Amino acid sequence: MSEPAMDREVRRRLAVLRHVEEVTGNVAMTCRYFGISRPTYYTWLRRYETEGVDGLRERSRRPRTGPAATRAEVVEKIIHLRQRYRFGPDNIRMYLERYYDIQISKSGVWRILKRLGMVRLPASQRYKRHDRRWKRYEKQRPGHHVADRRQFRRTPARRAWHPGGETGWQVREVLPVHRDR
Repeated sequence: MSEPAMDREVRRRLAVLRHVEEVTGNVAMTCRYFGISRPTYYTWLRRYETEGVDGLRERSRRPRTGPAATRAEVVEKIIHLRQRYRFGPDNIRMYLERYYDIQISKSGVWRILKRLGMVRLPASQRYKRHDRRWKRYEKQRPGHHVADRRQFRRTPARRAWHPGGETGWQVREVLPVHRDR
């Protein structure tokens, strides 16, 4: 909630408390008029009496403890397996179950990875199929050029048969492209 909206809510709650004291003197009628329950009114009154105006501010509804939360050691193992071996949630679950006897669901592992911002691996670490992997092309001596085109010539039965034009099948041989051509 933004600061002006929070101040507006504090002023509204303070107005409810003052309405009982100054106008009606009746809690039930005031609660009915403002559309709140009596336990809510008494909660605000108790906080106002103990903490003052700051007690009327909106409080977090988040639980203070999480008894069913995943243990820190398990989270550390999940992080280690993700960073070191680049395992996905299913492999991490299987590995923890097999080698550490830890039962955790695949979706539980995914939620932990998502909370830590580790759902997607960097592009350099993602799995790539063998036919789509980048291969480094390096030659032994500098100046060796790689041609991206091929020149063909007819030869008498040397390499392989390829479909030809109007003559049917013909034999072709791939020639290297030299720098002086």
